[in-house]
Amino acid sequence: MSRIGNNPITVPEGVELKIENDVISTKGPKGELTQDYDSSAVTIKLEDGTVTLDRASDLPNHRSKHGLYRALIANMIEGVSKGFEKKLEFHGVGYRATAKGNLLEMVIGYSHAVVMEMPPEVNFTADTEKGQAPVVTLTSHDKQLVGQVAAKIRSLRKPEPYKGKGIRYVDEYIRRKAGKSASATS
Repeated sequence: MSRIGNNPITVPEGVELKIENDVISTKGPKGELTQDYDSSAVTIKLEDGTVTLDRASDLPNHRSKHGLYRALIANMIEGVSKGFEKKLEFHGVGYRATAKGNLLEMVIGYSHAVVMEMPPEVNFTADTEKGQAPVVTLTSHDKQLVGQVAAKIRSLRKPEPYKGKGIRYVDEYIRRKAGKSASATS
């Protein structure tokens, strides 16, 4: 039994959910999202503000899609009602980030500034406080898109384990390694 797939999803006030022609669409105060689903594997029912999912059989493919579609629908509902947020810290001497329109300009230790164009669905801010690492905050109603953009920014300069320099998530812990030790020659 899928523990995730069996959990019902409650649809909050202000969120509109439609299920038609193998497409789930949600609309809320933060935006709109749509998702295709496999109707031969999963049956989705909306009754009295609660969404329930039933799978067609116990085949491995149907079992995996049962939990997958439940998680996707829950993320869509949460996204259009509350939204999602990712925060990235820039650790390093001279590392900076500035927001210019829909462009994020980053100075991250290369000979040139790295400029990244953001998708229109993602809102972002770049905050710099004196004595603190610059923080870029990404917000959107689409969880997959926010995660993908954050991972793309992080991939430009991954944190390294010796000095801890690089771009990392705010809550991310980097295991530090000891550097070279002086050899004892006598």
